[in-house]
Amino acid sequence: MKQYLLKRLMSGLIVLVGVSLFSFALIHLIPGDPVRIMLGEKATKERVEQLREQMGLNKPLVVQYVNYATGVLKGDLGTSLKTSRPVSMEIAQRFPATVKMAVSGIVVAIVAGVIMGILAAKYKDTFLDYAIMSMATLGMSLPSFWLGLLVIMVFAVKLGWFPVAGGTGFIDLVMPALTLGVLLSTTISRLTRSGMVEVLSNDYIRTARAKGMSEGIVLFRHAFRNVMIPVVAVVGLQIAALLGGAVIVEQVFNWPGIGTLAIEAISSRDFPMIQGIVLFMGVIYVIVNICVDLLYAVLDPRIDYSTSKGGM
Repeated sequence: MKQYLLKRLMSGLIVLVGVSLFSFALIHLIPGDPVRIMLGEKATKERVEQLREQMGLNKPLVVQYVNYATGVLKGDLGTSLKTSRPVSMEIAQRFPATVKMAVSGIVVAIVAGVIMGILAAKYKDTFLDYAIMSMATLGMSLPSFWLGLLVIMVFAVKLGWFPVAGGTGFIDLVMPALTLGVLLSTTISRLTRSGMVEVLSNDYIRTARAKGMSEGIVLFRHAFRNVMIPVVAVVGLQIAALLGGAVIVEQVFNWPGIGTLAIEAISSRDFPMIQGIVLFMGVIYVIVNICVDLLYAVLDPRIDYSTSKGGM
């Protein structure tokens, strides 16, 4: 287990180095003069040279990357050109809102997706199964911005139950969480159903039923436990993506999270902020993936980490 964890940490470190290289290269991949693009065509030559020196863009690329990587290791992701505040401080200020929305959306998605998947599997090839899978297929094809606007129109405009957008309180969280939950539950429900259909045909399930166990215990304790690993893998990837910012949903509901911050940085050509957000998202993906891998051992003790190669 320790050896496997060490391998995963090393592979995660390699990924982060790659992400840092990509993040660093963002400015240098821009056609033309990146400093001129950041400041606009009306910027004076003195201001352009000042910013180039401030960002260290007048130094050799190797020196620039070493300085950038050294700063990252110290927690210094640079300074925002828009607010003149440290990028790490801006991200830290927005991240709690993103966590709040991501966790709420995932909870809704897991509850709805697992229940729908189990019901569809239990009543396989019935009207309920077809109805649930049809809704899941429809949900997968819905654009997130369209669903968000539909939720706003129904629950905020027509019914007046919730404020349209802009807040960060619990009442303001309901519609974004519902939108994310509906979108993410479709994948979870389809995955749960396919796994449950296979598991429910096994002999140990028939034995459990023959012993007189309640259907709830059979479905959740015996059957669903063996379906959880692929579900956890999918949920883990979705959590990583959401913690990096659900850009479209955050924009629709004017939610002040990482996704909205990224859009603002792109709109204002705040490249240090964009670099910081890209690197931050990479760190989130690596951490969540390692946690998901370790969770496998809790869900299935049969997994032997001693023989695992531990690739990303």
